[in-house]
Amino acid sequence: MIHKIKLFLLLFFIGISGFGQQLNTFLKPSDTLNIKRRNAVVVSETALGASALIGLNALWYKDYDRSKFHTINDLDEWMQMDKIGHAFSSYQLARVGADVFNWSGVSKKDQLIYGATFGFTFLSAVEIFDGFSKEWGFSWSDIGANALGTGLYIGQELLWEEQRLQLKYSFHQTPYAAMRPERLGNSFIEQMFKDYNGQTYWLSANLDAFFKEANFPKWLNIAIGYSANGMLTGENEPVNNMFTSQDRYRQFYLSFDVNLTNINTKSRVLKTIFSVLNVIKVPLPTIEFNSKNKAVFHLLLH
Repeated sequence: MIHKIKLFLLLFFIGISGFGQQLNTFLKPSDTLNIKRRNAVVVSETALGASALIGLNALWYKDYDRSKFHTINDLDEWMQMDKIGHAFSSYQLARVGADVFNWSGVSKKDQLIYGATFGFTFLSAVEIFDGFSKEWGFSWSDIGANALGTGLYIGQELLWEEQRLQLKYSFHQTPYAAMRPERLGNSFIEQMFKDYNGQTYWLSANLDAFFKEANFPKWLNIAIGYSANGMLTGENEPVNNMFTSQDRYRQFYLSFDVNLTNINTKSRVLKTIFSVLNVIKVPLPTIEFNSKNKAVFHLLLH
C-alpha cells in the first residue's frame, strides 16, 4: 500500500539521494575498487535501510492490529495509480543505490546486483510488514510493480549503459482532498502523497539518445504520462453510504520534458541540484487524452 509510506519514503529518498549525489558529484568516483569506500557504502545502506524499517514500524504499524501473514489482491484499487507509484519509488531507489556503489569503484555488475536492487529489497521488506498487519496485507501486484521499476533501471544499464528512459513525477492540488481529507490529505504535503487524483507519473525519453543523427538538444525529452481522476475511494464503491457518485476516468498525456542532468554546467552545486530535481517532470505544453474520449490542450501541465 504505497499511499501510507509515501511521505516516509520521500524523506528517506531525499536523504540517500542527496548523499549519493554528493558522493558522485563533489567526490570523484574511484577508477578502481576502493575497499574502504565499498565497505562504507555497504554499512551505510544497511544502516539506513534498517533504520528506515524500524522507524516505519514505530511510526506507522504500531497503530494497527497485527495478524497472521496474509495476502490481498488490490490490483484494481485507485485505477492502478498506487502500482505506478511503487514502480517509480523502486526505480529512483535503484538509481541512487547504483550511484553510491559507483563512487566506491565497484564493477558495473556489482553496482547492479548490490546497488540497484536496494529499492526492490527495501520495498519488499515493507510489503512483508503489510502482510502481518490486519489493516493491510501482502500484495503480489505491489511486488510486481517494485520489480518493474528496478528492472527498468537495470535493463537500461545492461542494454545501453545509460538511462534513456526515466520515470518522473508531478502533482497538482484537486478538490477531492477537501471531500475526504482523512484519506486524501489535509495539507499540501499530505495531498502530494495521498491524493492520487493530483498525481501524474511520466515515462520521459531522451530524444538525443535515441536519434543521434537528428542533433536534438541533449537536454530535450519527450514524455508520456498517466493519471486518474474522480477517485474518492480505492474501488468504485461507496464508503458508509458516501461517495456514491464518483466520476472516475483515466488520463493520458503527451508532452516535452527537460533532462536536467544533461544540461551543460561546470558547477558541481548545480549538477547536484539538477540530479535531485530530475525526478520532477518540468511543466510544459501538454496534450491530454482521457477515457471520456476527449482531447484537452494544457499550456502548462503541472
